[in-house]
Amino acid sequence: MGKQTGLDLTTLQALRAPARDLTLLIDRIAAHLDAHDGYVAYSGGKDSTVVLDLVRRADPNVPVCFFDSGLEFPETLAYIGELTDRWNLNLQVIPARPTALEYLQANGSWTHEPAPAEATAAAASMHKVLITEPARRAHQRHGDGELWGIRAQESRGRRIMLLKALATAIDSNCAGCCPTPATRRAHTAGQRAQHGGAVRRVDRTVAFSPVWDWTADDIYGHLASHSVPVNPVYNKLRELGAPSFLQRVSPIVDANSLGYGRIVWLHHGWPDLYDRVRSALPRIDEFC
Repeated sequence: MGKQTGLDLTTLQALRAPARDLTLLIDRIAAHLDAHDGYVAYSGGKDSTVVLDLVRRADPNVPVCFFDSGLEFPETLAYIGELTDRWNLNLQVIPARPTALEYLQANGSWTHEPAPAEATAAAASMHKVLITEPARRAHQRHGDGELWGIRAQESRGRRIMLLKALATAIDSNCAGCCPTPATRRAHTAGQRAQHGGAVRRVDRTVAFSPVWDWTADDIYGHLASHSVPVNPVYNKLRELGAPSFLQRVSPIVDANSLGYGRIVWLHHGWPDLYDRVRSALPRIDEFC
């Protein structure tokens, strides 16, 4: 039997690279940094890696902030270290206080004993511990700007937020610079490219996602065509049977995925890590 030939997955993904005006995106990133300073919020995930690749073309010295939950996959930490060396990143690690594990222990919901009322009442939200508070510290250091990798395709909530922000930006800033849409509710490709992706928050910070309207295929296509390695956590979750929408780089105990089998994948893919978490959170066995 002769040797079989064919395209591998990376080559196929490279062929799907998005037909985006990267020069426009890089110019928008540079303008965002000029106006707001700020940093790249980096998770080690595929979306924020594309953003990081674009941002470093605008400013190779931009601060890159990784919010370390204390419950990261070891592959993620190694991957971020490798990219830091490869691209000479200005990486700044901002640890969560308390860590995700300490938060979950203090919450009282993960043991077989009744949770102390005072512990439950005093617990902040996990989002505040892992995202809001580290982001506040990053903004204190670097200014009001932020570059992040959220996409409208990821969830209905994000799609609504980003489309509302686009409509606001068009009303405020689009004075004949883009083709006029057929109806007021429509947005032209030019308007989306020129004004989309920026979200102004009530705390006066301004976040911009250059990939806000990209698909997952666009993301993988960009990484493949620019020879950017992908975090190996994705491939491992794929091999363990995780569906594509749950192949996420996040803290290893992720409330968004518990009901879908996240702990089962942890148990089978990272048994030593699972045992460490189980010793601190005994009820985790109930999700296997």
